[in-house]
Amino acid sequence: MSKQINELHTPVALEYALEMLGPALSGSAPVLVDGTLGLGGHTEAFLEKFENLTVIGIDRDEKALELAATRLARFGNRVRFAHALYSEVLEVVSEQGFNSVDAILLDLGVSSMQLDEATRGFAYSFDAPLDMRMNQHSGITAAEVLNNYSENELARIFKEYGEERHAKQVAKEVVQRRQVKPFASSADLAALVGKIVPYIPGKTSGHPAKRIFQALRVEVNGELAILEDTIPSAIQALKVGGRILVMSYHSLEDGIVKSAMVRAATSQTPIEMPIELPEHAPVIRMLTKGTAVASDAEKLANPRAASVRMRAAEKIREAA
Repeated sequence: MSKQINELHTPVALEYALEMLGPALSGSAPVLVDGTLGLGGHTEAFLEKFENLTVIGIDRDEKALELAATRLARFGNRVRFAHALYSEVLEVVSEQGFNSVDAILLDLGVSSMQLDEATRGFAYSFDAPLDMRMNQHSGITAAEVLNNYSENELARIFKEYGEERHAKQVAKEVVQRRQVKPFASSADLAALVGKIVPYIPGKTSGHPAKRIFQALRVEVNGELAILEDTIPSAIQALKVGGRILVMSYHSLEDGIVKSAMVRAATSQTPIEMPIELPEHAPVIRMLTKGTAVASDAEKLANPRAASVRMRAAEKIREAA
C-alpha cells in the first residue's frame, strides 16, 4: 500500500520547500502546518529530515487524509491530522494545543490523487461523473453548476476562473446542450469544449477543456474566496521568525497570494507621518524576489511542476 501511495504522488519543488522552511525548523520542538496534506509527500520528507518535528496535516478531502495516514503511520504522534479547510488554520492549530507554529506550507490546487482517481470527475482524460468536490460530503457538484447556472454566470466563471478566451461561446453551447440532455459526465463536457476551443497539436498547451475544468473546480470548491481568507490567517498563526511557503498553479491564485503577502510586507504608516510607528511596520519580509519556479529538470520529471509559482516569507513581528 505504501508503495502505491508513493507512486501516486511526486511532491512539487520538494528541495525548495525544505530549503525555504528549514531554517525555521531548527528549534528543539518545531511545528509545521502542511495546509494541503494531500498524500503526504511533503510532510514525509520534512518528518524524515527534522527528527524533532511535529506536523499538523490539514486537508478537506477525507480520502487524502486516509491515504496519508497510511503513508505516515510510522511517524506515530509526530503527525496529526485535521479534516478542515486551510483557511481554518488558526482554529486547527489551537485545537491541536499550540498557540503558534514555526512554518506553514500551502501547495494549492488539485492534488495528483484527485486527478488520477477517475471517479472524482476532476480530469478531462477520464470519463467520470462531473463531481469535482474536494469534500464529497458537502457543496454543489460541477454537473449542478453546468445544469443550473445561467449563461451569463457560466461565461463569467469560465472567463474569470479559467481565463478562457472562448468563455461566451462555451457557455452558450452548454446552455443549449443541457436543454436536450443534462450534463453528467466529464467526457460529455470535454467533447463539447473540444468542438469550440481551437487545438493545434504541437502548439496548443494542454487539452482544449483544461481551462473550463479548472474554472468549474474553482467554483465548486470556492477556492479563491477561501484562499483570500487563508494567507492573513496563516501569517497570524506563525511565530515571529516563522516562515510560510505558498505554491500556486495559475495566475488567479498567485495574484491573491502576492497581494496578501505584499500588504503584510509593506509599512502601513500614513504618508503624512514623518516616522514609521512600530504598529505600522511590516509584519513579514519576503524571501523570494518575485516568484520562484521549478527547475527545468523537475519540470521534465514532474509535469505538475511546470506551472508552479512559489512565494516565501518570514514573519518579523506580531501584528498589533
